[in-house]
Amino acid sequence: MRVFVLLGLLSVVSSSSAGTSRPAKRTYDTHDYYVIEHISSGRHSIEECARALGVDLVEQVGELKNHWLVRTEREVSISKRTDSVLQRYKQLRLESKRTSSSDNLNPRSVQHVDGVAHSIRSFEKQILRQRTKKRAPITIPDLPPTRVPISDAFPQKPGIEAGSDDARPLPNKADEIASKLGIRDPIFHDQWHLVNNRFPSFDLNVTGLWAQGITGKGVYTAVVDDGLDANSDDLAANFNKEGSWDFNDHTRLPLPRLPDDQHGTRCCGEIAAVKNDVCGVGVAYESKIAGLRILSGPISDADEAISLNYGFNQTAIYSCSWGPPDDGRSMEAPSYLIKKAILTGIQNGRGGKGSIFVFASGNGAASMDQCNFDGYTNSIYSVTVAAVDQMGKHPYYSESCAANLIVAYSSGGGNRIFTTDVGKNRCTSSHGGTSAAAPLATGVLALALQVRPDLTWRDIQYVTLMSALRINPNDPDWEKTASGRYYSYKYGYGALDAWTLVELAKTWELVKPQTWLELPEIDMEGAEVLSTGKLRGGKPIPPAGLQSSTLVTSEQLKQSNFERLEHVTVKVWISHTKRGDVEVWIVSPSGIKSVLAAPRRFDMSPSGFVGWQFMSVKHWGEDPRGTWTIHVKDQGHEDSTGSFLGWSMTLWGECIDPSKAKLYELPAPPPDPHEGHADDDAFHNTTLTHTSTTSSTSTTKVRPKPTANLPGDHDIADGENTKPAFHTGEKTTSPSTPTATSTTSPSSSISPSVTPDEGIFSHMSNLLSSNTWLFGAIGTVLLFAVGAGIFFYRRSVRRRRAAGEYSVVSGDDDHAMGTLDGSGRRTRSGSNKGRKGRTKELYDAFAERGDEDSDEDADEEDELVRRAASPVSPRLRYHDGFLDDEMGEESPVHGGGRYRDDVSGGNEKIVAVEENRSGSGTEDGTGSWEHASADAPR
Repeated sequence: MRVFVLLGLLSVVSSSSAGTSRPAKRTYDTHDYYVIEHISSGRHSIEECARALGVDLVEQVGELKNHWLVRTEREVSISKRTDSVLQRYKQLRLESKRTSSSDNLNPRSVQHVDGVAHSIRSFEKQILRQRTKKRAPITIPDLPPTRVPISDAFPQKPGIEAGSDDARPLPNKADEIASKLGIRDPIFHDQWHLVNNRFPSFDLNVTGLWAQGITGKGVYTAVVDDGLDANSDDLAANFNKEGSWDFNDHTRLPLPRLPDDQHGTRCCGEIAAVKNDVCGVGVAYESKIAGLRILSGPISDADEAISLNYGFNQTAIYSCSWGPPDDGRSMEAPSYLIKKAILTGIQNGRGGKGSIFVFASGNGAASMDQCNFDGYTNSIYSVTVAAVDQMGKHPYYSESCAANLIVAYSSGGGNRIFTTDVGKNRCTSSHGGTSAAAPLATGVLALALQVRPDLTWRDIQYVTLMSALRINPNDPDWEKTASGRYYSYKYGYGALDAWTLVELAKTWELVKPQTWLELPEIDMEGAEVLSTGKLRGGKPIPPAGLQSSTLVTSEQLKQSNFERLEHVTVKVWISHTKRGDVEVWIVSPSGIKSVLAAPRRFDMSPSGFVGWQFMSVKHWGEDPRGTWTIHVKDQGHEDSTGSFLGWSMTLWGECIDPSKAKLYELPAPPPDPHEGHADDDAFHNTTLTHTSTTSSTSTTKVRPKPTANLPGDHDIADGENTKPAFHTGEKTTSPSTPTATSTTSPSSSISPSVTPDEGIFSHMSNLLSSNTWLFGAIGTVLLFAVGAGIFFYRRSVRRRRAAGEYSVVSGDDDHAMGTLDGSGRRTRSGSNKGRKGRTKELYDAFAERGDEDSDEDADEEDELVRRAASPVSPRLRYHDGFLDDEMGEESPVHGGGRYRDDVSGGNEKIVAVEENRSGSGTEDGTGSWEHASADAPR
């Protein structure tokens, strides 16, 4: 049996060098699985390590070298709480330590026991977790500030600058563009994200690239989601079978098999729907698309890691519209194994140019969620995409944070995304959320890779942010950065514009390799992390907050081969009884402030921040030399307090000398990842300098579909362009030179922030701190009580005197409300004959509500759905120009197939295409898949 397993391993390893290997069939119902990270230079081989642990080798974990999936038959006894394999590993380590310390003068005696444990870098049991499908609708931006002609062949009309009062509506362009480019897809004219007839300024500006033949040809993308309908006429011709796999059912074809497996197919249609006569077209309609199915059931970290590297020599972009729940409570990040896979993709994917990971920002803004509490979206390796609606406004569901790079279009402002759906020739008009924005960005990046396949993953981030168009320039969330560009927590660096991005990519000079500067960790006095993962000690957070500073010198940058700043990551250790009260921001030497954590009202976790890592792209291109200061404060509630234990900061950027560049290595996890505190809220394995902790998760997570937290009114709610994303602390108004300090001290200059918890009474605690106010308030209450007592006594006397004027209802005690007249008297025969009084209804103060939230929460949501509906003037677009030679002429769309929504039964059904092709039937929508979100508006 073992010989057979070893032969299978050899074939897997050899096939992986030639192409994509097929993962072995998983049997989680009968076996327990583990991952061994083997040290190849150790005394013992991986086979010997597996033998010592009593497990069987299965295969290498995808593209992760020296990581091996092993398994053992599941123990029958369910009452047994200990895992014998983990206990065996623990015993090996303990014996190894004991033998090493007592017999270190006799290496021969150590060899037998010590070698196995010292040949294993990490060992982790695989727990099945349900990944969260999420990220739904998005909104669209205002007019771009610049105009670029599409091509000489298709000259453009003069453009209108952003904010100009001369903007005017244009004639319908979709039909004309379709005629010019030979587009016969029946819902193309409804794909406003491609050609926005109603608000011409707000679309992807892609049709001019198609006119140049830039359609994604030769580029391979993958949608990591709930499957891809390879039988769809809209996707079959572009389906990449070799790059696809079903990690839920462990089969080759990632077909949608569950009733709500629609999300992935819809995202695929946005990217690569074929130009034909079915539904619409994808942004890169000649690119190849693969499906990697992970969201339709629980999978292990090992399988997720394999999926993110699957076919990475061919697949260029991985589109991911999922992550932790967008509930304003969760805080999760990838496990060590998954982070290792993402880093492997960055360093080895596409022949070393790096895989491109596109992540949807999240749909939880209505719950005060922020994308910096998601370890996938706040990774330096992610292109994080938020949303804007058809009028260029910020939809209230789209999450804000300092990790947002750009925005793309999605649902909101009265419209949704039209795309392919599950079925042979089915479409949908109900896609949305940031789920829909990320695939659109993926399609645009595929166009850029067609013209410049040599762009690295960092070049892609550069051209994306530098080509982004600033929308809604009067929005108060925009701030000018030290590099001269504007940044917004809502919009990132601006709206994605395909034409501008690809034109920049054509002449882009490749950046030099990445480097980093990891600054020394700063710990507060008495701070420690216990072996259980709990935090203890540190400096209590006063009402005014705390601040701590660190200095970046020219010599440090030189020693790190550091030339140009890109990302900034900040890791914090903060204990708090209510994590959602904590605010964190950092101020650079230039005075630029990055809000890393704003208050989250619904986050009641007492876990605090155990080495949680935040990220900011707001300092891109800034001179990092000087003092960086972190600020930590909370809401000042007496019943929720905390302490600041420490922090560290890492600067990431471009190196000076490429010959001295080196690859980043992910730090190893603590030696016993299974023994530490199982904290669902902290996925980062981190340490303070003087103590160690393990903060790994070991419980199964049940996560909703990607659209689960998407508000039901995501498509019809008005967007806004008048509100800042956060109201934290004191806004930095101008660059200044902070006082250099290496220790923390209270800062009286930090003003408390007003949160929804406090409302207009946010300063009441300050008033009560004065004895004068306190005694005055008590006196007022006593006077009111005396006055109220006199009033009710006198009213009672009057009622007793007038009692004879009223008759008591006789007979039974219970009477229907319909038998009482308008004054409360009973009528004859239960009727109100001859009376003008009307039946009164009792107000049931305890009636069951439509949801389980408190009245306070309901008021919060009511406030969130109110939107400022400021009109947006339609404006000219870049791509309109190539139709100038046919202005005024009739240009009917070829084909003319139409679609319709089936709304029978009150539930939104999949759009069925009424085809005009010979031999094709008409779908009536009967039995079609329902929308992935049960709460979506019908």
